[in-house]
Amino acid sequence: MNILFIGDIYGRPGREAVRKALPDLRREHAVDVVIANCENSAGGKGVTAKIVEELLGRGVDVLTGGNHSFYQRDSNAVFDAEPRLLRPENFPPGTPGQGWGVFNTAAGFPIGVLNLCGRAFMENFDDPYRAADRVLDEMRERTAILFVDFHAETTSEKVAMGWYLDGRATAVVGTHTHIPTADERVLPHGTAYITDSGMTGPYESVIGADRQAVLEALLTLRPRRFDVAEPRDVRLCGVLVSVDPLTGAARHIERVRKDLGDL
Repeated sequence: MNILFIGDIYGRPGREAVRKALPDLRREHAVDVVIANCENSAGGKGVTAKIVEELLGRGVDVLTGGNHSFYQRDSNAVFDAEPRLLRPENFPPGTPGQGWGVFNTAAGFPIGVLNLCGRAFMENFDDPYRAADRVLDEMRERTAILFVDFHAETTSEKVAMGWYLDGRATAVVGTHTHIPTADERVLPHGTAYITDSGMTGPYESVIGADRQAVLEALLTLRPRRFDVAEPRDVRLCGVLVSVDPLTGAARHIERVRKDLGDL
């Protein structure tokens, strides 16, 4: 089984990258299921009902989130309405939506997807390690394939989660920092790991935002609105994970990048 994970989709340029690149990627890599992080897909922060419908209609099977999941006005209703849209499981109890789910591929194999958020330099989320302990046992009763999107700020926290879940999850893929890392590997007990899958969006930017606005904020120390950068040097970044569907062990992980130029 081949799982394609698409890194943080940033604004309209990121959504356009998915529209243009995903059909070919599905064919080229015989992709069975597509998971994408969408927490920056609406103007750089959050997601809307219309965008969820758009991304699911363009071939994404499951959407994950992060600390920006609830920035849009209709967020609560969106997360309650769509089971294929996840937010981090370790949000406080009572948060709308759900942090994990089990979904069937076109071939009928169930795949579990868990979304977690880190705590270092982030909001006061509940403990992601104990949240993983609690949920993975329940998920394993329904499927051997357990995919984790760990949305975290620091490399050390992500690496630690990879080691913590080695042999218990099929894959631990880091998101949030928008810079693809070169440390993809299968850990000793069969868990595919990468610290950050990268951003899907405009790379002539500061992690997706207009670079001039970011530079002015840094130079003047005054607040600035960070708009999505112009659609220049747009790329789709992510990872492809090959999995034994019977055992849930990862066989291979590789980075995926499609350069789409100016859109």
